[in-house]
Amino acid sequence: QVQLVESGGGLVQAGGSLRLSCAASGRPFSSYDMGWFRQGPGKEREFVAVINRSGGSTYYADSVKGRFTISRDNAKNTVYLQMNSLKPGDTAVYYCAADLRRSLVVSKIPDEYDYWGQGTQVTVSS
Repeated sequence: QVQLVESGGGLVQAGGSLRLSCAASGRPFSSYDMGWFRQGPGKEREFVAVINRSGGSTYYADSVKGRFTISRDNAKNTVYLQMNSLKPGDTAVYYCAADLRRSLVVSKIPDEYDYWGQGTQVTVSS
């Protein structure tokens, strides 16, 4: 079992920044990849970013590349999403998720993730 708790969401003006955190507990944190996903109003859940177990490999959705940065601190069992230059289109509930498959390739497919946090709301005003 893995428990995930997100924090750091809120209301921000366009062009602003937020840093999301996701604290994990249960299985050894360094044994699984971590992803961030989001679900906007009336939209399906979509991939945002992923980081592998060691933190040495990351992958981003084209819509956030250059603006968002995913990182992890395995000593603190926490993954982060630094979001800069936020746009109204980034408004969504943001979820962190754990992929326990230990694949050689990180995944951007929600169904391949085993555990999810409860989500944190990010609202970007224009």
